[in-house]
Amino acid sequence: MKVGFIGTGSMGGLLIDTFLNSGALDPCDVLASNRSPGKLLELQKLHPGLTVCSSNIETASGSDIVFLCVKPMQFKALTDEIAPYLRNEQLVVSITSPVQLHHLESVLPSKIAKIIPSITHSVKSGTSLCIFGSRLNKKDRQSLLQLFSFIGVPAEIPEDHTRIASDFSSCGPAFISYFLERWIEAAVSATGIDEALVSRLAGEMLLGTGKLLTEGSFTPQELQERVAVRGGITAEALNHLRTSLEGVFERLITTTHDKYGEDVQQLDATFGRDGIAQGPLDR
Repeated sequence: MKVGFIGTGSMGGLLIDTFLNSGALDPCDVLASNRSPGKLLELQKLHPGLTVCSSNIETASGSDIVFLCVKPMQFKALTDEIAPYLRNEQLVVSITSPVQLHHLESVLPSKIAKIIPSITHSVKSGTSLCIFGSRLNKKDRQSLLQLFSFIGVPAEIPEDHTRIASDFSSCGPAFISYFLERWIEAAVSATGIDEALVSRLAGEMLLGTGKLLTEGSFTPQELQERVAVRGGITAEALNHLRTSLEGVFERLITTTHDKYGEDVQQLDATFGRDGIAQGPLDR
């Protein structure tokens, strides 16, 4: 099975690295094209045997599965370029959340899926969000689920939950990292604790908390109740957080959904699909 990647930037390159390092694919299985030849040569140097293609058309036509790893507003030009060279039996996978299945199914002859990866796949962890188009059969779905099971936990979701699910699986590492960054900065400033030490403590804490939530059968509320003894230090600090963060998460969700809605509307216009714009939380 030949797997092609059009776009080898941050996430495209990460997918190639993790699929190869995990053993899901061999370098001889992978084709790649990119606007920047330097990135392709770096990948080929890291993974001898990987095929560097001279054009997106070469990648698309030579692959059984084609991953489209470009920015949302680059999709229409890309699909116009490769559509004549794709076949009905090929799987085309977008990793870009605002690009809708109907956008791609309207212009490409192939079977269409959308799979949103996470930076956590680089350590064989995290969830990949899988949205399958109407042309895929059971075998097609199983092939993609099996491929992504090498680098994390694939989860099939409805397309209208793409944005909110991505807030956790894909954007979540940045949100949580920001929280830890501010907490660590405050700790160092207030107490003089070594930054490297407290960063390691925070990382190990986050790893353990994730295991408790995924393997230990705890809900977030149950975990709080288990740690925060009534009248104790943790309970006092939790009360402070509840007051200070009132409305923050609601505004966070509104922000990500508003931007997502804007991107989808631009894509609708780009792909020539007119209609009534949905509200930010309807997508």
